[in-house]
Amino acid sequence: MKAINLFSLFLCLILISCSTESEADYNFSDQQEFTPEPLYRNIDSPVMKLKNPASGKKQSKDTYVALAMAEYITSTESGQIGNTIYFNNRGNKKLSFDFVPFLSEDGTPDISYYVDNSRPSKDLDVNVTNAAIDRAMNTWDELTCSDLGIYEYVPEEIVSTGYITKLLFDLGYTTTDFGGSYEYFGDVVHSGWLPAEFFDIPIIFGSEGGSDSVIGVTFTINYTDEFGIPIDLDNNGKSDVAWREIYYNDNFIWNDGSTFDVESIALHEAGHGLSQAHFGKLFQTNSNEKFHFSPRAVMNAGYVGGAYTDIQRTDEAGHCSNWASWSKR
Repeated sequence: MKAINLFSLFLCLILISCSTESEADYNFSDQQEFTPEPLYRNIDSPVMKLKNPASGKKQSKDTYVALAMAEYITSTESGQIGNTIYFNNRGNKKLSFDFVPFLSEDGTPDISYYVDNSRPSKDLDVNVTNAAIDRAMNTWDELTCSDLGIYEYVPEEIVSTGYITKLLFDLGYTTTDFGGSYEYFGDVVHSGWLPAEFFDIPIIFGSEGGSDSVIGVTFTINYTDEFGIPIDLDNNGKSDVAWREIYYNDNFIWNDGSTFDVESIALHEAGHGLSQAHFGKLFQTNSNEKFHFSPRAVMNAGYVGGAYTDIQRTDEAGHCSNWASWSKR
């Protein structure tokens, strides 16, 4: 017994020594924490009366939608960090948004998604990017704490989506017509790859633009009343989401399994599509100006490169806290 106690004491001393050495080697004075504040943009987004959606569901009453927010991820190599943008925060001041089962435009409590192949990546075949996006959606669907019934809407022919692209063109924020439609095509719409010009539109990405930093962005379109006031029919304290649109920046060189990995970015953006926010503390090393996150997670606001397609505990916790009771709502 005495020998065992001596061995245990010796082992503890080794662990303490290693821990002390590790902390000594880590220069905390060379680190600073960043907490980006949300951005606010004053887009005079008109309230749209939603047409009969592509799913064919007939609406029983008039339905109105408007642009609510955007969330984007950046390459940490750019020195810029992902953030959240709120548009026209009217009326009830609610800054959280979530789906409502009985309000879905596809007529089911399941989560639908659509992949728009009319805006393909310049680097990869659509079959490769579609497979990567499908894997990302399946990863979220396979989490056992929720039963979302995620399924893909596949129309008979390719249709061009894009509430956001059409809105920005119609309002004169861009002179380039990127196509688009005000119709609904799914709860989470992967609206394809757009050129650098889109990611430099000042009203969205500021005067410095985001063509060299923003890899992907997810926009939330929410339900409103006819006056543009967000609605909350299930009284959960969150404005009700109509659908979300995801756009990928074609200014980056996209890959399948390496930097910039489609599945990794699609997994992050689909997290936003499923109502998850950014997560993790952000630090910058002063000596080399490199960013890193703690803890490391899919929903970190920055992408550090490579393939990162495993849901972490913090990602799962965020997902489960939001979706575990979905079927009971």
